[in-house]
Amino acid sequence: MLRLIENLAGRVLPAPLHRLGLRVAYRIRRIYRRVAKPDLNGVAVIVLNDAGHVLLVRHTYGSGDWAVPGGGIDKGEPPADAARREMREELKVDLVDLREIACTQEHLAGTTHTAHIFAARVDGAVSPDRREIAEHAFFPLAGLPEPMLPLSKARLRLYRERTAPD
Repeated sequence: MLRLIENLAGRVLPAPLHRLGLRVAYRIRRIYRRVAKPDLNGVAVIVLNDAGHVLLVRHTYGSGDWAVPGGGIDKGEPPADAARREMREELKVDLVDLREIACTQEHLAGTTHTAHIFAARVDGAVSPDRREIAEHAFFPLAGLPEPMLPLSKARLRLYRERTAPD
């Protein structure tokens, strides 16, 4: 139901009003998570281009720090399907060679979060609608920007550890 409301808002509301709604919802969601402590499940996708550079985004809500793209898993949705859906919704891109590199427990907004970390290559141009994603760019792994979300740094470290040549 929440996804239906989000999709409808994206089609009906002007972009500035939609971004304001996202910022308000972000704050309410953080409070809810601290109080209710729900079990959360999500995905993060280390998206690489042909040069081996990693895609990072800045959201229109939250801290504005650079982050690995991702999102929530709908009830009953397989994590790989959620990863593909989130990348299509947020970045209008399809993924190639999607593979799960880790499933880890994290602390997110005062509650435990099960994060399925995926790696994939991008198929085509990245073109967010600028409602949820304010900015995106590819960076070499040896030259990541600051400021970056601590969870994103940890996810990228995990990626390096799990994909390093033996």
